[in-house]
Amino acid sequence: MEIFKGQNLLEFAECFKTDEDCKKYLSDLKWKEGFLCRKCGHTASQIRKDFSRTCNICSHTESSSANTLFHKCKFGLRKAFFICFEMATTTKSLSALQMSVRYGVQENTARLFMHKVREAMKSSENHPMDGIVHVDEFVVGGYEETKQGRSYDSKKKKAVCALELTDDGKVKRFYILKIKDFSSKSLRQIFDKHIEKEARITTDKWKGYAPISEEYNITQILSKNGSNFKALHTMIHQVKTWIRTTHSWVSDGNIQRYFNEFCYRINRSQNKESIFHNLIDKMVKTDKINQKELVCS
Repeated sequence: MEIFKGQNLLEFAECFKTDEDCKKYLSDLKWKEGFLCRKCGHTASQIRKDFSRTCNICSHTESSSANTLFHKCKFGLRKAFFICFEMATTTKSLSALQMSVRYGVQENTARLFMHKVREAMKSSENHPMDGIVHVDEFVVGGYEETKQGRSYDSKKKKAVCALELTDDGKVKRFYILKIKDFSSKSLRQIFDKHIEKEARITTDKWKGYAPISEEYNITQILSKNGSNFKALHTMIHQVKTWIRTTHSWVSDGNIQRYFNEFCYRINRSQNKESIFHNLIDKMVKTDKINQKELVCS
């Protein structure tokens, strides 16, 4: 198949003029390794005009969007592709309200679909960081009187992040995880999910990292108000500003999805030519998700 490359909106619109163009793109991706009937397991099939496949044995027909994150998309695949393109290629994406106005769909419908896209954007966790890594924790939320620093009873949303740097100090990869508190058990999650034990890790002096250093190569230094972690604190500032200015507010139940979106674009900033195709491929490979799983308080 010929994959779409680039970030040019006019070229994108020319490539995907109709829902049928989108169905063909999904079909080519979904069955690039061949067809396998979900009902009887046979591989022989016929290709229909709408690019769905019908099993030659049991006659079961499956559309190109079935059992993917495009499953039963209510507002058409072309609009869904455009929303994916915006979320993947623009620096700050758009809010659900902006998407609803731009593409003529209900705001809640746009929000739910965008959550599906964010599900596809989460890390596979198959390629942990193995170089120079800085780790720190932060909070998202407005000012709370008498609540400072790492207050355990604060209502702010808590997160821990890890930044892998190149040898010359530039950003290579970035991951964020929502955590319930700043204990060693909670902080350890990002180490186990995203960092190799051989990585050269630097954290501040917070006591929660001390037990983790028994298994990971951690050096603890003073933060000095972030001056010893400039690149990391720049990334933290960017994600907090993005949430505040683009989305105004996000729920505790959904904030990890927004972290997924932010990190997805950062980690593929050097591969913008193929970022849209990569996202569609991940959405095809991710099983359908229902509305109840998407709605979080």
